[in-house]
Amino acid sequence: MIWRLLYTLALYALLPLMIVRLWWRGRREPGYRRRVGERFGVYKENPERPVLWVHAVSVGEARASAPLVHALLAAHPECEALLTCMTAAGREALKQIYGESVRIAWLPYDYPGAVRRFLEHFRPRLGVLMETEIWPNLLPACRSYGVPLLLANARMSEKSERGYARWSGLARPAFGCLAAVCAQSEADAARLRALGAPQVAVTGNLKFDIAPDAAKHAAGRAWRERLGRPVLLLASTREGEEKTLLDALGPPPADALVVAVPRHPQRFDEVATLAQSRRSRGESPGPGDRVHLGDTMGEMDFYYAAADVAVIGGSFAPLGGQNLIEACAAGVPAVLGPSMFNFAEATRLALEAGAAIQAPDAAGAMRAARELLGEAAQRARMGEAGRKLCAAHRGATERHLALCRRLLLEKHRPDSVLDAGGSART
Repeated sequence: MIWRLLYTLALYALLPLMIVRLWWRGRREPGYRRRVGERFGVYKENPERPVLWVHAVSVGEARASAPLVHALLAAHPECEALLTCMTAAGREALKQIYGESVRIAWLPYDYPGAVRRFLEHFRPRLGVLMETEIWPNLLPACRSYGVPLLLANARMSEKSERGYARWSGLARPAFGCLAAVCAQSEADAARLRALGAPQVAVTGNLKFDIAPDAAKHAAGRAWRERLGRPVLLLASTREGEEKTLLDALGPPPADALVVAVPRHPQRFDEVATLAQSRRSRGESPGPGDRVHLGDTMGEMDFYYAAADVAVIGGSFAPLGGQNLIEACAAGVPAVLGPSMFNFAEATRLALEAGAAIQAPDAAGAMRAARELLGEAAQRARMGEAGRKLCAAHRGATERHLALCRRLLLEKHRPDSVLDAGGSART
């Protein structure tokens, strides 16, 4: 308790800075300045039906949540889904994925009063936290209000485990408030159990269950055919990676076009200085263009379908990489940098299957990409290996859904209550 008290006092001390940071970030992303009251547990619209709540902190988690959210709504049509997030890009992604079919809101900051107002307003029957969302005040409050929490699609790298272990006085009680955990791999499960998480099951990665959007895939293939040039995709790149990779590539081979798609929309204008055309402006790449900027949201299926080879961003600095499963699902060979700890299991599987190549640095990655552009047969083999890999590892949604059903059943059984670990006592 003393650690949580100190944590809460620190949050209150940082409150003025948090408000300033919201306003500052809102200069480039106006979404941060909208509905600020929700950040403190003040909500306008009341739910009309029982609520199933899913928290997806940002874009990657928003996309990963889609199979489970659709399955939950199909299994429980009497309920509505509440999707919460923390970033402006994540909120925009939720709107693109779900439209008006779900309720979207900010998750409040982890202040006790804000958390209490959130839970009293929505009264969720079930909470699902995507991947690695552990909040020292939110989780105990959910237990107090009788909201069973599932940590879904959970991953835990060695680096993250060491970080949580250093703050075990905060982390272990929070993990202990979870009702259950769906881990991506055995290694993730072992680390989560060591941190105090109960009821840990290995259920696989929900991202393998995401099928490419057929319309966007067809549009991407048609765009590639009209272009008539090989396409090298720099997918979901992070700050500074575009220039590093382009410098390492040198002149594009065989008249290839590089399509750069930054991970964060606030960087579109910055990366535009490296490009000769931009998709958001309806500009088609000219014959002499070297770089085309993919500056639209929600179109990764389009970009992967248009690509011959994809270099996965976020992997050339110690950031843990971005989602290589999207490339595999599209049948596109993936070239990875050295830092893929956020997708460690998927990376291992893709490398073993022959769907991806991992390089030690940007120079090695671009050398591998250049070679692949000239080897149609190898690209075909790698693409087929990626599609087979995704097909072989589907099914995580059903395993997640089964556990969600059990938690809902245990909560509402008249002769049962949930203990602190989320298992039923009669």
